[in-house]
Amino acid sequence: MRKVYCAIILCLFLEATFAQNVASINGKPISNKEFIWFYKKNHLGHTNVAYKDLEAYLNQYINFKLKVLDAREMGLDRDTAYLTEIKNYQAALDAQKKTAKNNPAYDMIRNEYREAALMFNASEIKIWNKVQNDEAQLRLFYDKNKSSYLPGSFEALKGKVIADYQDSLEKDWIAALRKKYTVKINQTEVKKLAKLD
Repeated sequence: MRKVYCAIILCLFLEATFAQNVASINGKPISNKEFIWFYKKNHLGHTNVAYKDLEAYLNQYINFKLKVLDAREMGLDRDTAYLTEIKNYQAALDAQKKTAKNNPAYDMIRNEYREAALMFNASEIKIWNKVQNDEAQLRLFYDKNKSSYLPGSFEALKGKVIADYQDSLEKDWIAALRKKYTVKINQTEVKKLAKLD
């Protein structure tokens, strides 16, 4: 009986903990506080948003977090150039009075930079380098999707082909990450945060 009681308590605790988060990736939570801070920062402080828009932004944010997780698994967070960049950023951040360590947003700002740098480095490897260094793959992509580019030639539309190829690589990357990692969205919390129409 005691084991059953403990299991029920644990389930209630986990449910209550999840309720304070908008999502989780492989069991690691994305808190309401973190998500709303990033949302406001990227939407000029606005929080009056419809559920559909907030859900779409949450999915973009989850994609960002998945790329960061992939970058860590690639070992990019142990790269000496990355560590030096983060150390320099930390020193610059500490020198600013408005983002001093006693500022509630300090940890969010610091973490945002760390994760953005990791995502950028992973994107460079997974997408941008492939586009820049593999003309054969780019031409192959053009040939596969030629009907989308008619009547233009590869040379005339190379800029558009590059952009489309980057989008294609990113979609494939995100699809692979979503398959690899467990993503859970807490719809109830997203609805609470949204200002429903």
